[in-house]
Amino acid sequence: EVQLVEYGGDAVQAGGSLRLSCAVSGYVPSTYWLGWYRQAPGKKREGLAVISMSGITNYADVAKGRFTISRDSANNTLYLQMTALRPDDTAMYFCATAGSSGPPMTASQALSTVDNFGYRGQGTQVTVSS
Repeated sequence: EVQLVEYGGDAVQAGGSLRLSCAVSGYVPSTYWLGWYRQAPGKKREGLAVISMSGITNYADVAKGRFTISRDSANNTLYLQMTALRPDDTAMYFCATAGSSGPPMTASQALSTVDNFGYRGQGTQVTVSS
């Protein structure tokens, strides 16, 4: 079974940066994607970014230009580097897997499902103050 543990969330001021990390353990099929999504109180989940096992990335519009997803396969760690943070980035951030036993997902499919299916961690809180 895949286990995901996020850490690195913090309270920061607007304009600041944070790097979230996610320790991944267990077997993740090579056709799967890893990604990040977030959920703010009273709002629906929002997929942010995904990365394939081969390093292909895809970002939601809200993340483009400010967030960078990366993966250290040697240390089984997923990262989300966030810059130029805004108060509306305040949310619980989760790492998750996206994939199925069927044909490999496209980057678009992975991004649209990363917040809905698959394994996920317990989340790490990011709070951005103005």
